[in-house]
Amino acid sequence: MPTVKSLEDLKRIREEALQKRQVKAASGEANIVVAMGTCGIAAGAREAMKAILNLIETENIPGIIVTQTGCIGLCEREPIVQVQVGEQPKVTYGKVTPEIARRIVKEHVVEGKIIEDHVIPM
Repeated sequence: MPTVKSLEDLKRIREEALQKRQVKAASGEANIVVAMGTCGIAAGAREAMKAILNLIETENIPGIIVTQTGCIGLCEREPIVQVQVGEQPKVTYGKVTPEIARRIVKEHVVEGKIIEDHVIPM
């Protein structure tokens, strides 16, 4: 991270960050986060993650970043998958099976349709 020595440096860094964010949103880049705490893994998060990664690979879907995180704190709703496409609000899905995970990628990420029956209100 660059050293901030003046107000001008801070403004320049802010502008660079905003430009990167705009490019990311304009490209439609999607982020998918799978909760992989012990409760999530026990509930089937690994299988959901594998389904997401396999679909992205077999369908050759570009612009999706898939990561994992620890426990989100909603153990009764595991496996949990969070999706954010560009600047749209983050959507959190619960009770995600491999089939639902594939639907999330196809319907939400690719087609832009939120799968309402699995959304966890946050």
